[in-house]
Amino acid sequence: MDDSLYFNEQHLQVREMVRSFANDHIRPVASRHDADSSFPWDNIAKMADLGLLGIPWSEDLGGTGFDTTAFIIAIHELGKVCASHSITISAHTTLGTSPIVYFGNDAQRQRYVPLLASGKVLGGFGLTEPNAGSDAGGTQTTAVRRNGHYVLNGTKRFITHAGVGEIFIVTAVTDPSAGTKGISSFILTKETTDLAAARAVGVGHDDSLVPMAGFRAGKKEDKLGWRASDTRELIFENVEVPVENRLGEEGMGFINFMKTLDAGRIGIAALSLGIAEGAFEEARKYSIERKQFGQSIVNFQGVSFQLSDMATEIEAGKHLTYHAAMLAQQGRPYGKEAAMAKLFCSELAMRATLKAIQIHGGYGYTKDYPVERFMRDAKICEIGEGTSEIQRLVIARHLVKEITG
Repeated sequence: MDDSLYFNEQHLQVREMVRSFANDHIRPVASRHDADSSFPWDNIAKMADLGLLGIPWSEDLGGTGFDTTAFIIAIHELGKVCASHSITISAHTTLGTSPIVYFGNDAQRQRYVPLLASGKVLGGFGLTEPNAGSDAGGTQTTAVRRNGHYVLNGTKRFITHAGVGEIFIVTAVTDPSAGTKGISSFILTKETTDLAAARAVGVGHDDSLVPMAGFRAGKKEDKLGWRASDTRELIFENVEVPVENRLGEEGMGFINFMKTLDAGRIGIAALSLGIAEGAFEEARKYSIERKQFGQSIVNFQGVSFQLSDMATEIEAGKHLTYHAAMLAQQGRPYGKEAAMAKLFCSELAMRATLKAIQIHGGYGYTKDYPVERFMRDAKICEIGEGTSEIQRLVIARHLVKEITG
């Protein structure tokens, strides 16, 4: 891809910085954290020091003051080495912080965003429930207003940072009779489940945040991939949330989280693209080094054609992803383009990682090479932040709307 199409000099500097960090600090420990299913606190602290947890936010809110494209570059580069590290900054920034930036009032922004953008604490987004996955409008968590606060009851499922995080945006039904227009969103706080580890590295906890009674994390999920990313339930048992912690007006939760998911899809596209590119680079290197029948296997058409397909699709994925990022950055409509990028790149990640394992042969099926981890990490990209089926539905609706208005 011609870098000048989407990147300026600052973007290239961000790319080089993140690429060097990923190779020097993440690559040596990625497999260990995957095997242990352990959260990489040491690297989270380093990423916070580099400003990677607040890339698109203004400096007066504790961010680095860069733009959307720089943020997507960082996700892409980290994804080439470790999807778990990549999803950490993606979910924290897009899901855990952006709703406060875009839908919060000045007091909420000043209170919470600097903590999140600086990486002092981690954030998350409570949307998915046991009976409300793709049907996000089927939210069953309730928020009943009483005497200057809301009382929340319910459960969220598969929430990134549910354990390690301290600030969360959650959705709940405030008017059961109004359908999706009866869903509102709130800012909730709790204490990290890894308090000792957070204190040891100097990020992940802030004493000024008062944990809300009855708000807690559930069991940690034992996942196929993204194993170094913290995923758990969020549980609300008569949680009293002050009215001033409501995010936006009552009934705007569904509309606002749909906008949040549009932006998040560009992030998942970039992460998926990174996985695909990382697998491709491993397969290309292996195919040159591996000898069979007296020559490198890259010389065999069956191998070279697979590499050619991977390279071609990765180039296509780059254009889809960075085009969607450019539209978002310019404030132009990008919902269709984000869905297209997410759909194409997530499915590309699966195709590319399977090809990479095939090129590695039996070795690809072992943990001696990272391609098996890439394949496990790729699958969730077709599920999270809207399944492939939901992306096709979103795209189809845009196509119809372009004709019918």
